[in-house]
Amino acid sequence: MKKVTTFLAVVAIVFSANLITAQTVTVGGEAMYPQKDIIDNAVKSKDHTTLVAAVQAAGLVETLKTAGPFTVFAPVNDAFENLPSGTVETLLKPENKATLTAVLTYHVVAGMYDFDAISKLIKDNKGTAELTTVSGDKLTAMMNGKHNIQLKDENGSIINITTYDVYQSNGVIHVVDRIALPK
Repeated sequence: MKKVTTFLAVVAIVFSANLITAQTVTVGGEAMYPQKDIIDNAVKSKDHTTLVAAVQAAGLVETLKTAGPFTVFAPVNDAFENLPSGTVETLLKPENKATLTAVLTYHVVAGMYDFDAISKLIKDNKGTAELTTVSGDKLTAMMNGKHNIQLKDENGSIINITTYDVYQSNGVIHVVDRIALPK
């Protein structure tokens, strides 16, 4: 009986370790731990240094460390680099904090919307789902294949989600390839 109990204990430990590992996603070459908040994970991603600098400049760090939950569509550095020359530098100036905040909060939705939740909204709404962002503006989500969601901003630009369901203690992050811009 002792051997069976020991075996079951080992199986339980291995199962628990695999479950934790399965929930830990790598973004920007770094592990994103589900027990950490959005900011504590984002600062480690080499692919999100511009986003982190922008969040700091906009004064949104403390907000994104609160309980949330939040869904963050996190643009990679390349997304910022693909903006017209000088845009990022201009947005990071103190006098443009309101504009920067509007752009960043356009990438955040209050609530927890992982892939399954967004795809269900799309299906329930017959092909598209309108997400209201923290800025008060709208993003439109739509399927592009069986396991690919795209977003459309208010200007008609298409944003691809490249990594889904990076769970955080206060929400979920989806990595995106472009900057969404409100009207």
